[in-house]
Amino acid sequence: MFLNYPNNPTGAVVADGLFERAIELAREHDILVVHDNAYSEITYDGYVAPSFLQTPGAKEVGVEVFSLSKGYNMTGWRCAAIVGNSEAIAHYWRLKSNIDSGLFEAVQLAGAAALGPELVVHVRGMNAVYQRRRDLVCEALDAAGVEVTPPKGTIYIWAPVPDGFESSAAYCEHVLERAAVVISPGSAYGPSGEGFFRISLTTPDDRLLEAVERLRKL
Repeated sequence: MFLNYPNNPTGAVVADGLFERAIELAREHDILVVHDNAYSEITYDGYVAPSFLQTPGAKEVGVEVFSLSKGYNMTGWRCAAIVGNSEAIAHYWRLKSNIDSGLFEAVQLAGAAALGPELVVHVRGMNAVYQRRRDLVCEALDAAGVEVTPPKGTIYIWAPVPDGFESSAAYCEHVLERAAVVISPGSAYGPSGEGFFRISLTTPDDRLLEAVERLRKL
């Protein structure tokens, strides 16, 4: 069972009791829980994303993957860690050792430096930038009549497709052709994403505002 909170693409944070229910289900059906915790460091409004492994019993049934891709701007470097159930990690280690020969040492050293206490201030600074962009986009969408809940984490805005479009893909194609703005259709993330679209906050403020203004004019 794969879980991902804070979640891409929706920005959702884990609901109270969900990790506990996942552990119960894993025990009942003898399955492994894998929690993708890539966005744990990107949170807003004082929210702190919990680790799956801090839930009692989690280590007996699951593992957690932490990545430096998002919170530390190391996307593409593939610098990450897996922790948790020792038996599951032993199987993973056997698999990985047959796939590649390890991470380039300079990247490992850069990852270790990034996790140093002196760089925490930079992570907080980046979160402040993302939160400002989140607020700009949500306010602009609200002014355009699109109701959206500001996420407490991740670098995405998940918004409903306006009425009058047969699918999220049709809306995104319309936006691309009429406004020259690229947004992601929710259906690209699975059938449950239909009816929504995703906006990334990794673009500079002025470009984000221009994009949302173009959406509003449509």
